[in-house]
Amino acid sequence: MKILIGCETSGTVRNAFIDNGHDAWSCDILPADDQTNRHIQDDIRNVLEMEAWDLLMVAHPPCTRLCNSGVRWLHKAPPGKTVQEMWKELDEGAALFSDLWNADIPRIAIENPIMHKHAKARIENFEPFAQSVQPYEFADSVEAEDNVSKRTCLWLKNLPLLQKTSELTRETARHDIHLASPGPDRWKFRSKFHKGLARAMAEQWGAVS
Repeated sequence: MKILIGCETSGTVRNAFIDNGHDAWSCDILPADDQTNRHIQDDIRNVLEMEAWDLLMVAHPPCTRLCNSGVRWLHKAPPGKTVQEMWKELDEGAALFSDLWNADIPRIAIENPIMHKHAKARIENFEPFAQSVQPYEFADSVEAEDNVSKRTCLWLKNLPLLQKTSELTRETARHDIHLASPGPDRWKFRSKFHKGLARAMAEQWGAVS
């Protein structure tokens, strides 16, 4: 399949699909971390109709203003911002999600945290998420890098629910992501996509005909 991985710079999901024999490309407004030529540096909306994509997987769409954890800023803006700017960013985030969810691509998966009611109301053809997953459900071992806790939700269109590949539970999972220290790279650490989950997506969704 010809696959577009949106909002990804790490190449984790893109490479998982490539390893499974697919023609996969990543796209982000930032350059690829590995400087690959299989990365398109552009607004993903400009790329949706560039090719006849078979599957769109959006790994890390901007979610700060859409998710429940950020709803408080709509009423009391953080330092350096105004409430009006917060609502504008919410509108922009919801518009991006709408464009991706309603793209003319037969199979779509979008990863995002749980949304608040204001975000849901702004998304065209909004549907509830299909499932939520944890990285540790796809980790190889207790010591594995992806044996961590970070619930994420998946919005799916013409794709099956992911089947977990590990018997690990929350009891043995680390909480590194939630305990990340403030800093300029905190967003990148918190949005990191884990290899076990990426591999499961490539193996299970890549087999859909």
